[in-house]
Amino acid sequence: MPEIPPRTRRAGTGAYRACAVAAALALGLTACSGGGGEERAENVELTVMAAASLTDVFTEIAESFEEEHPEVTVVLNFAGSGELAQQIASGAPADVFASADTATMERVVEAGDLDAEWAAEHGEEGLVFATNTLVIAVPPDNPAGVSSLDDLTSEDVSTAFCADEVPCGTATGIALEAAGLEVTPVTLEEDVRAVLTKVELGEVDAGLVYETDVISAEDRVEGIGFPEAEEAVNEYPIGVLANSEAPERAAAWVDFVTGQGAPVMREAGFGTP
Repeated sequence: MPEIPPRTRRAGTGAYRACAVAAALALGLTACSGGGGEERAENVELTVMAAASLTDVFTEIAESFEEEHPEVTVVLNFAGSGELAQQIASGAPADVFASADTATMERVVEAGDLDAEWAAEHGEEGLVFATNTLVIAVPPDNPAGVSSLDDLTSEDVSTAFCADEVPCGTATGIALEAAGLEVTPVTLEEDVRAVLTKVELGEVDAGLVYETDVISAEDRVEGIGFPEAEEAVNEYPIGVLANSEAPERAAAWVDFVTGQGAPVMREAGFGTP
């Protein structure tokens, strides 16, 4: 990935005069600044690392954000929250992190990877901006006749779960414990979208995914709710990262997600904290 351009550039008095003349000759088409002021950088890339379950909504929100901020290109990196946290810990360049659970964000915070100035104003553990709930996803014809969480214990029902180390896997474990059930999945996937794909392709009879994933899949899967899901509601925190080279624009993205982006989140099935 190319290096992100500097957010600002400072110039002395002489540079100011030269730039002012150039700006006048160019009829104001060139942005200049001086005397310690800031010059707006152009073509800035804003890298947003986000949980896989945010793929559809963040893609839509990014399009609107870029329309309002034409100097910014939003680069979206979707994966399991745990994998993204590891990338951040390894020094991967990024400006914003949105996790599918608070535990993963806590790891980022403990490593000192959240921007301290932003966190002091918005929340030391990040800003919780959405919630999500598990449902059972089955193919449209529901070949195994699944109607409840208990049905997943049958040897005749093949099930896909998220791996334990990702938020949807943690939530799955909590829900099963609340129900007093033990289920042996045929596959453990690296993120919730991979589980959804297994169901969509008919490779398994059922999978535990988020309600938002079923909504996004439209008629490719059916969703079945279960009461124990209320014991495993995921909270989604977001925050500006310490190594961001564009912290002001990163903060603007967070504000946009929690402001103009809120209706998009609700329409996709996300709850509010």
